[in-house]
Amino acid sequence: MRTLKSIFDFYLDASIHVALAVIAMAGVTFHLFGTFSDIDLLGFIFFSVIVCYNFIKYGVEAYKYLIVSNAYHKSIQIFSFLSFGFALYFFFQLDVEIWWGTIALGLLSALYAVPLLPRAKNLRNLAGLKIYIVAFVWAGFTVLFPVLDAQMPLDWDFWINFSQRFLLVLILILPFEIRDLQWDDKSLRTLPQVLGVRNTKKVGIAMTVIFFLLTFLKDSIHPMEIGMRLVLAIVLVLVLMSDKRMRSPYFVSFWVEAIPIFWFLLFWGVEKIF
Repeated sequence: MRTLKSIFDFYLDASIHVALAVIAMAGVTFHLFGTFSDIDLLGFIFFSVIVCYNFIKYGVEAYKYLIVSNAYHKSIQIFSFLSFGFALYFFFQLDVEIWWGTIALGLLSALYAVPLLPRAKNLRNLAGLKIYIVAFVWAGFTVLFPVLDAQMPLDWDFWINFSQRFLLVLILILPFEIRDLQWDDKSLRTLPQVLGVRNTKKVGIAMTVIFFLLTFLKDSIHPMEIGMRLVLAIVLVLVLMSDKRMRSPYFVSFWVEAIPIFWFLLFWGVEKIF
């Protein structure tokens, strides 16, 4: 049991779980737009997310990322470097448009963790900005890249899907901010710090309603989209209404982050059956 727990903790700490959640969202986009999943794009997204998240979590200062004394963090570092190699391989298999998109989102991610100037704050420390940067980058990777890969136009339906994905990631981040309320620096000005936990949950529920209703503004709606988004919205509301569960060790870090994975599997399963 101890060995299984160690493997599971590494799975979470090395950002493998969050990387699966991101490619699950990209998979949903492929389904919604009726295009084929691109293994090269999914491979690039998976490994680049691992590299990006591990850098933000463990290496916001370069020397900390290169010089690691802790054996456990050393294993995560080695895994991150291997993932970087795979990310580069898949990157060069992709179209030039995705290269430019990656550079833009990569710079935004870097500024999130690393100050532009020696005495400047990074974007992560600018009050209230953190969750919007993360949501924008996730939406870029999971909506923009699949659309560019399929060489489809950035039309009205694209922007609706992009907006919904942006909102979805914002909603998924809220349980993390509620959980970390007691540890986060007050200068971060997170929503729970500004509004309080109860009002943050109300905002999350309101965003969930908007997320669902935006579906009806699309020009072309996938046959199962309304039902699938309704199921997702109900799950998000139930999560936001949870209280004691958010304090449990794995509820947020595993179950909340697994919501996009379950959503994709539900989407894929229903399509296969019907």
